[in-house]
Amino acid sequence: MDAAKEEFLRDFGEHYGYPNGPKSVDQIRATEFKRLQLQDLVYLDHAGATLYSDLQMESVFNDLTTNLYANPHSQSDSSSATLDIVKNARQQVLDYCNASPKEYKCIFTSGATAALKLVGEAFPWSCNSSFMYTMENHNSVLGIREYALGQGAAAIAVDIEGELHPEISGETITTKISPHQVQRRKVAGSLKEEPTGDVYNLFAFPSECNFSGLRFDLDLVKIIKEDSSKILGISSVCHGQWMVLIDAAKGCATMPPDLSKYPADFVAISFYKLFGYPTGLGALIVRNDAAKLLKKTYFSGGTVSASIADIDFIKRREGIEELFEDGTVSFLSIVSIRHGFKILNSLTVSAISRHIASLALYTRKMLLAMRHGNGSSVCILYGHHNSMKLCHEMGPIISFNLKRPDGSWYGYREVEKLASLSGIQLRTGCFCNPGACAKYLGLSHLDLISNTEAGHVCWDDLDIINGKPVGAVRISFGYMSTYEDVKKFVDFVASSFMSPQIHIDHGNQMKGLDKGFVDTGYYLKSITIYPIKSCGGFSASSWPLSNNGLTHDREWILKSLTGEILTQKKVPEMGFISTFIDLSQGMLFVESPRCEERLQIRLESDVYGVIEEIELYGQRYEVYSYDNETNSWFSEAIGKTCSLLRYSSFDQDFMLNKIKGAATCRDPKNKLNFANEAQFLLVSEESVSDLNRRLSSDVQKGIYGKVMQVSASRFRPNLVVSGGRPYAEDGWRYIRIGNKYFSSLGGCNRCQIINLTINAGQVQKSNEPLATLASYRRQGKILFGILLKHVSIDGEQQKGDFWLHVGQDVHPD
Repeated sequence: MDAAKEEFLRDFGEHYGYPNGPKSVDQIRATEFKRLQLQDLVYLDHAGATLYSDLQMESVFNDLTTNLYANPHSQSDSSSATLDIVKNARQQVLDYCNASPKEYKCIFTSGATAALKLVGEAFPWSCNSSFMYTMENHNSVLGIREYALGQGAAAIAVDIEGELHPEISGETITTKISPHQVQRRKVAGSLKEEPTGDVYNLFAFPSECNFSGLRFDLDLVKIIKEDSSKILGISSVCHGQWMVLIDAAKGCATMPPDLSKYPADFVAISFYKLFGYPTGLGALIVRNDAAKLLKKTYFSGGTVSASIADIDFIKRREGIEELFEDGTVSFLSIVSIRHGFKILNSLTVSAISRHIASLALYTRKMLLAMRHGNGSSVCILYGHHNSMKLCHEMGPIISFNLKRPDGSWYGYREVEKLASLSGIQLRTGCFCNPGACAKYLGLSHLDLISNTEAGHVCWDDLDIINGKPVGAVRISFGYMSTYEDVKKFVDFVASSFMSPQIHIDHGNQMKGLDKGFVDTGYYLKSITIYPIKSCGGFSASSWPLSNNGLTHDREWILKSLTGEILTQKKVPEMGFISTFIDLSQGMLFVESPRCEERLQIRLESDVYGVIEEIELYGQRYEVYSYDNETNSWFSEAIGKTCSLLRYSSFDQDFMLNKIKGAATCRDPKNKLNFANEAQFLLVSEESVSDLNRRLSSDVQKGIYGKVMQVSASRFRPNLVVSGGRPYAEDGWRYIRIGNKYFSSLGGCNRCQIINLTINAGQVQKSNEPLATLASYRRQGKILFGILLKHVSIDGEQQKGDFWLHVGQDVHPD
């Protein structure tokens, strides 16, 4: 055992690893999560979905293959037996939250989101009602606002804080609720009047913030229900009865709410957040009194005792569960949750909570201690507090961003990419929690709206805008997480982002090069055209230029049935397709080992399909479609139904506004076919050779223990140049090839697609060469090769030969 783990165990050994449990965490990992070791993965996204265990799934499989389960809406023996198990499952859920069946009912839903939606759509809103919610709330809770505002109710976001009173004995902390502006919508017939009947209001908060891990004190339930007029302090929304909703989808895994102490009216639960399986199943725990106030509109099979088809007559069922569970419940999933609860109960929730807390506390301590060589902090944690917030403690979520020695930010997408190369699975972004994200990152309304209008959306690659992060990195732990997971993650952050030097030259791309390189003349070694985006290309000794780059380069694309543009990132089989264009015949030839016949497509033909419009990279394109025979060929080639489209034109006026300072290279002023960012990609043969030298070292080994070597074609360049020093192209601003001029748009950001290879008809994936590139080619992004556009001189179109030729001299700048 190393010294670091010994120190960890001295501090946390009492709580770490289930010392009094039926199995230690090391035994659990070795026997029930072998897949993590086999794939050499560290999984740190338990807040998104925790992992199911082998033992759990074996029990589920044996259960379903041994017993006969039938639709519980029947009177057969198997249906009655299934109904009994569903009833027992409801009781298990209530027991988990210490909820008396005399006071609460468990309604099964398709997930926690569906449980929250049920509350929103059935709540007795009126123009005098209010929906109040903490800023730290998931979008699934914020969505309830639409129901409230649609019925004329008010909606108010609030911050929860504690005010310290040292003059009072024991330094009492009192709750302070600070409201944001009151939101209202003009709804027909909703003019606010003095309340004539009962008014019901709803207060919603998470038991644990899924962005920061902040745990809210469940005393909020009593405060809102019993002392709302004093605590809220908003005269316009103080009247009426307040009801409380807890979103426990995240917090329930380690600290389920004790409803005997904190009598919330509604609690939403997600089972895959508890024990990984099944997905698509959640529950709403509802107080009986609150359930009677909900207004159900829709009825379905199982929710009515009787209905008549041709007149307005229904008789609804009286049971709360029956009334709100539309259709047949997911009874096989419900049957399966008892096997998950069995695992949690064997370890006990309190032991799970202590185990996970030890890992989270240790990780926070290690991250906060990291310093660059100049003494500046490496890691900025979000949600870290001084006990002034109304919360018990921090949960097993750690949300953070990383800083360079000069104080600028590392982009969270860079962190995610490098983590993936190191076998660490984590999550980045805002995690569907816009309030917490904006609050902790210091993003104003103006920031958020301008970023959105400029095209930034969830899950895109824009992580730093105007010098500010627009999201964060999040890690989270589960009951099977180990110290070794933490150590690998902490070591990864330290080795990848902590700099011992006081000064770092991020522009130095010659790092590690041997002395003695001699600059020689540059020449164009190869030209490659890729007619169909993401499919194989072909080389030519000479090729003509067009206004959009190389003639016919990425002029065709494949589109799925759902309208998605297909690429090798999602459909690696596209790499099996080879292409060739014979200009003299005016023909595109396409081949695939999966298709017996070679496909021939005429370049100039009056027979095209209909013209349609698609949107790609913020541009609207007009495209030609092809016949069913052509589409069937490509569908067979990639094993996925698709259609072939050809570039016709694009609407430049439709270009989205570019984000100032955002890391994007796509040039809105230049005509492009379906290229990602630029007309041309250039790679240097010497740069590829230097990369291969690094891959051949003792440390960098490829799959099967063989030294990996890559060719320039791995990077899908249009132009390969030879001569000079490795990476000299990084500094080129302009180049001339023959009598053609090109300007550089900067380096090409590399992703995992360069790690894909096709060998013997199989797609293989490794961490190389991207992992090696990441070790020395990082400038916020992992750059290799440069992007080019064709330019004219003095505003005039260049005259003469409009062809590029292999062997032409290349003159930088």
